[in-house]
Amino acid sequence: MSSSFVRTLREDPADAEVPSHRLLVRAGYVRRVAAGIYTWLPLGVRVLANVTRVVREEMERIGGQEVLFPALLPREPYDATGRTGAYGDLLFRLRDRRGAGYLLGPTHEEMFTLLARSELASYRDLPLVLFQIQTKYRDEARPRSGLLRGREFAMKDSCSFDLDAAGLQKSYEAHREAYQRIFDRLGIDYRIVAAVSPRGDGRVSIAAERGAERVRSRASGHGAMGGSASEEFLAPTPVGEDTFVLCGECGYAANSEAVPAPGHPVPTVDHPPVEVLDTPQTPTIETLAARLGVPASATLKNLLVWADDEIVAVGVPGDRDVDVARLEQALAPARVRIVEAGDFAGRPDLVRGYVGPQGMAGRVFRYLADPRVAPGTSWVTGANEVDRHARNVVCGRDFTVDRYVEVATVLPGDPCPRCAGPLSIDRAVEVGHVFQLGRVYADAFGLDVLGSDGVPARVTMGSYGIGLSRALAVVAEKHHDGRGLVWPREVAPYDVHVVPVGRGDQLAHALGLADRLDAAGQRVLVDDRADASTGVKLTDAELLGMPWIVVVGRRAAEGVVEVRDRRGGTADEVAVGDVVRVLSR
Repeated sequence: MSSSFVRTLREDPADAEVPSHRLLVRAGYVRRVAAGIYTWLPLGVRVLANVTRVVREEMERIGGQEVLFPALLPREPYDATGRTGAYGDLLFRLRDRRGAGYLLGPTHEEMFTLLARSELASYRDLPLVLFQIQTKYRDEARPRSGLLRGREFAMKDSCSFDLDAAGLQKSYEAHREAYQRIFDRLGIDYRIVAAVSPRGDGRVSIAAERGAERVRSRASGHGAMGGSASEEFLAPTPVGEDTFVLCGECGYAANSEAVPAPGHPVPTVDHPPVEVLDTPQTPTIETLAARLGVPASATLKNLLVWADDEIVAVGVPGDRDVDVARLEQALAPARVRIVEAGDFAGRPDLVRGYVGPQGMAGRVFRYLADPRVAPGTSWVTGANEVDRHARNVVCGRDFTVDRYVEVATVLPGDPCPRCAGPLSIDRAVEVGHVFQLGRVYADAFGLDVLGSDGVPARVTMGSYGIGLSRALAVVAEKHHDGRGLVWPREVAPYDVHVVPVGRGDQLAHALGLADRLDAAGQRVLVDDRADASTGVKLTDAELLGMPWIVVVGRRAAEGVVEVRDRRGGTADEVAVGDVVRVLSR
């Protein structure tokens, strides 16, 4: 270590929000350059290379062939698929000296498709799986949590090319099984959940793939097998930005964005007429429900958003929120933003905090609603007057819904869409995804091959991604303790950290032991720093997180060292001649 570029910190970085961020910086694996942008130091490079090696090995195992696309891409292919507009501000855009438009690649499906179109001629060229390991770029508005959400990140993405749906299913299953092997090897606890599927109109939903670096196994304990055309591999963690649901009765698992709203039969009832109530200082659901003594679920929450230049109202039961990601999916390709306080100044027909659909839907704004706002349901909602609400506002009688959209958040205890059992909700980080794209991109670019009958046949595709730098951070989130990182052997930068302590000839004994370990195939880091105290060396060894720490102390002259299992927390005195055997078990 005396000549290694390893720099540990005694204090946590001020901007660290999650354990992986704090520990990777403190232990000298990465350093912050700017918001969401990091330099990889030597230890970090070694861990990232190990993660990449595991992914590459498993991709090659299923017949994947590696290519490498540029990160600097022409804009035109992304215009052709509609993703230039769909990505919006997430894209890093630039122009060359001649004014031609370029972008830094957020993902590369367009490039995969264009390459296949130029090189594939016959059905005999299929099936084909191409993958790459490349840096991606997204202009996140709020990059945070270190490597978990960055503006620059490493990713493995791949595409499969098949002649028909049966071939696509085989490629999809091969990737799915490869991903399970990858995450098992990396030591990542994961759940395979149903996800929002790509759109079928030639554009791919950004809500569906936001975090395409972001991922039901057959009785594997990770989730139940299903027929979804889009699934995510999620790593449960309290710091996760995604939420997913799980049914303890049937095993159903899905990203919260993909859970369908249950259908509720509404009995035919003669409701009283609309009653307008004075409700001063009740601009929120909470204040309204408290004043009237009704549950929040009896109120109708109406969120106003801009869809490009049009105001759209979205109605959901008051005990739920609007899932903005699902709303973006529903309104794509329009760009969505929430109507803010300043927007009401020029719209006297809209009363902030007191908007209701009665008399307004279809006239002042287009009205979208969650399926729970079904015809015949009665609500308490805004009366479109300051400090006033209306009761007995009935859907189908007093207002109509222009379009139903499943955009309401899921709540714990909601019925499972498969068996009606209660759903639980947990937080997670997406580490991978598998999509059956079908012919979305093939249609956009005219990707055909000559079929066995001599007639051109359109190719069908799958898209599959793993966030490599994010997966590394997830490993750190999962594998650490109060003293530092605890790397699984598969990804650790070194297998053994040899720490000589004392003022005798311990260093010579340590170097000799390191040579024997190296000859046995162990990757060894020796702390040969002469200016570091015993306490600093041992503290750094625990912080860096190698699977094994071998302390060469005063008994080294007797042929005895201390072997510490970083994960198990045990420390045993072991004869020097037995160290290789103990560490190889």
